[in-house]
Amino acid sequence: MTFATLIIACAVFFFLVPSHTAVNSVSGLAIVLSNLVPFSVSQITLCINIILLVIGFLTCGNEFGIKTVYTSILLPVLIGVFEKLFPNNQSLTGDMAIDVVAYIFTVSIGVSILFSLNASSGGTDIPAMILNKYLHMELGRASTLVGVIVAFSAALVYDSKTVILSILGSYFNGVILDEFIFNRNRKRRVCITSPKDEEIRKFIIENLKSGATIYEAYGAYRMQKHKEIIVIVDKREYQQLMNFMQKTDPQAFMTIYDVNEVRYRSKSLSERIF
Repeated sequence: MTFATLIIACAVFFFLVPSHTAVNSVSGLAIVLSNLVPFSVSQITLCINIILLVIGFLTCGNEFGIKTVYTSILLPVLIGVFEKLFPNNQSLTGDMAIDVVAYIFTVSIGVSILFSLNASSGGTDIPAMILNKYLHMELGRASTLVGVIVAFSAALVYDSKTVILSILGSYFNGVILDEFIFNRNRKRRVCITSPKDEEIRKFIIENLKSGATIYEAYGAYRMQKHKEIIVIVDKREYQQLMNFMQKTDPQAFMTIYDVNEVRYRSKSLSERIF
């Protein structure tokens, strides 16, 4: 969580602050408000985070709340440290649009790590988690919705270019965040039809230490009965399975699908008889 928060703090300070945009974050809103009130970005960020943190405790549970307390306090502290170390912080790229793109990619890494740990960096992540929990909205889409609302705040102090960049940045931040989250959890569903089905079954059970489902299927051309093996594998297991299939039966009929989420009964529990 500390490492993920450090990534987010770097993204905010080195890319978001110089761009003057309000992209999907309380920090972005704080940048706007710092032009209207006599407080620094870190001070405003801390105040808003405290308010949202109370809401997070009440809606998302104690575990989420406790973890987010840590990251919510740490984030403005890290930004404050950067403000002391780099008092004349300027854009690293010299271009507002590139700053926004760099921020989106960098912050998505940190936020996706925190979401995977049932935590957040506070701020707009908390409303996004609430929308995800109660309305079952994808985290990226929820993050985009909240971010676009924050992005419109840029209209209070900046020109139309900055507002448009803030809105587009918030949208693409949600898209990339979903991609990071789904790619981390993504598995593959492999359907195999082969005369060497018993060898394949043993490899899946004994080598991959995984389960599989076997169906009886009929080929439409000759109406011959076959066995179709269906297995869900992660990236490492998929590569092992493909290598095995290439050696065992390179002419096997296989169809492969991406799977975004798998829910199943843990093997540590007692066996359930269907």
